[in-house]
Amino acid sequence: MNSDYRPETLAVRAGQERSPFGEHSEALYLTSSFVFENAAQAARRFSGEEAGNVYSRFSNPTVTLFEERLAAIEGAEDCVATASGMAAIMALCFAHLQQGDHIVASNSLFGATVQLFSNILPRAGISTSFVSHTDPAAWAAAIRPETRLFFLETPSNPLTEIADIARLADIAHARGILLAVDNCFCTPILQKPLALGADLIIHSATKYLDGQGRVLGGAVCGPKKLTEEVFKFLRTAGPTLSAFNAWILLKGLETLKIRLDAQTANAARLAAWLEAQPQVARVFYPGLPSHPQYELARRQQRSGGAIVSFEVKGGRPEAWTVVDHCRLLSITANLGDTKTTITHPASTTHGRITPDARAAAGIKEGLLRIAVGLEAVEDLQADLARGLALIA
Repeated sequence: MNSDYRPETLAVRAGQERSPFGEHSEALYLTSSFVFENAAQAARRFSGEEAGNVYSRFSNPTVTLFEERLAAIEGAEDCVATASGMAAIMALCFAHLQQGDHIVASNSLFGATVQLFSNILPRAGISTSFVSHTDPAAWAAAIRPETRLFFLETPSNPLTEIADIARLADIAHARGILLAVDNCFCTPILQKPLALGADLIIHSATKYLDGQGRVLGGAVCGPKKLTEEVFKFLRTAGPTLSAFNAWILLKGLETLKIRLDAQTANAARLAAWLEAQPQVARVFYPGLPSHPQYELARRQQRSGGAIVSFEVKGGRPEAWTVVDHCRLLSITANLGDTKTTITHPASTTHGRITPDARAAAGIKEGLLRIAVGLEAVEDLQADLARGLALIA
């Protein structure tokens, strides 16, 4: 589709392909396999000599539509969809790394990503050094002869730290290293990592791309010469996005910009209100002037995003008091939903990593993360005020 179209148009129209029935909504192809006209065609399809669908583990029209649409919004040449965001990270790593290779990664990553890099990849002989998310010099210093990948998410989870994508891309490319950016928090509506120099983009489509907490999904976007290796891994290993989930995600993309515009506006108001509460020690939100990377966020992102984290005065008991007195906010670790969610990262999303790793990432016992939805901000404030009022 014409790349001159704006993101909100691409999110509705890109990748649209009608069957012979001429349906207006994208078709949902619930089938495990596809029938061939004859044995010769089957051979050509399996070998890749002829384009076409073979088996839904690696080729399904509904999944292809989702891949084409997300690639168009990201400004990417290609996209490979996966069963979840973690499946996307795993597929990227096993597609582009081998025994003896080394990763430099941010020490401010989602807990499951830390687990993958710390406990699973070492079994395949792949090591990782974790460095400061915001210190490019630390990334450069951590490079080894065997370093093949820089990996980060920006804004980070849960402290919304902003990494300088362009600077890290320069450092990586000077040494022939790939830079992969998890764009889950911003989505292509708020941030375009490829345009800033990243080689590959990771998505947990479960979050904002769906937008209503319905299905799991993931994706790797980038130039075809890099994504085709991811596709080869997916074809054999099978961390595949289901056709049904792809269809749901297609519908989620249609409202992505509208939702994010409203959610980020709500988040900015809620963050400012939290910063004024006497029980709150600190607020982490890239749209606030108090954020350490506020100016970088203004250059790199369209807005501050919809994630607000804050530390209450005290520790875990005080943080849990706020959580336990919420009647409106959903107590769940998911994010990107139209319903606002709240979680205590130290005991949920980052509960499986070591206390030392949490400390290095700045995740304290009093920290709470809110993924702001579409409710009235005044109602969210009242819900949080109930628990905050009980903190001395």
